[in-house]
Amino acid sequence: MNIAVLTDSTAYIPQEQRDQWNIFMVPLSVTFENESYRELVDITTSEFYDKVRQEKELPKTSQPAVGDFVSTFETIAENYDAVISIHLSSGISGTYQAALSAGDMVDGLEVHAFDSEISCMVQGFYVLEAAKMAHDGADVETIMNRLYDMKTSTRAYFMVDDLSHLARGGRLTGAQAMVGSLLQVKPLLHFEDTKIVPFEKIRTSKKAYKRMENLLAEDAAEAEQLRAVVIHAEREELAREWMETLDAKFPNVEFSLSYFGPVIGTHLGEGGLGLGWYKVR
Repeated sequence: MNIAVLTDSTAYIPQEQRDQWNIFMVPLSVTFENESYRELVDITTSEFYDKVRQEKELPKTSQPAVGDFVSTFETIAENYDAVISIHLSSGISGTYQAALSAGDMVDGLEVHAFDSEISCMVQGFYVLEAAKMAHDGADVETIMNRLYDMKTSTRAYFMVDDLSHLARGGRLTGAQAMVGSLLQVKPLLHFEDTKIVPFEKIRTSKKAYKRMENLLAEDAAEAEQLRAVVIHAEREELAREWMETLDAKFPNVEFSLSYFGPVIGTHLGEGGLGLGWYKVR
């Protein structure tokens, strides 16, 4: 059985890796007033943040239409028997549900949708794992079992400079945003039951970075090997320095650098930083 792997743009997997592992991608969009842009297709991440600084209103985000999935699945069906469709958390987007709905509309292709319950390159970890396994000849059941197994060890924490973006976008309650702003708190956030919720309230950015590092250290001490990613919103120099510091401290952790792209950046705002990881088999 030929198995394809599909994800959405919020995994922010570099084009070269998508090409290398034959990963299909359906983009989400950001809309400034009446102008809509498909992220990673019509607008780059740098262009997006530049535009946000210039505009008075935050953009809106939108999931792919069911029809976008149907057409992509039909293209995949020309060369594959099945597709594993991996998407950002169903608690912050209807993308996963759209993939499920589209899967019922396409003949000749088994569609297996997977809710990563997270986003960004941590979501990408699932995608790359599935693509590599498919390339090596694993069947659908083996791949899906591995993805669910990964969930037991996957962790991700992030800090934002301004909670108002999350509050205005409905991804975090207004009360939580107000408290954070008044007290100058830099809360650590994470995904819990598919939603973005506070993990701990921390006073400074420096302490937030240290707390994320300590959480990583706890898992690194118990695992033979972890794969981790540092994620940033237009803070590449700072993120790279932090990654290099972490890399020197944790020899059993393989690090990479990624970013919060337009759709996720709309809700987090510029300046965010995150750390995610999972246990390698």
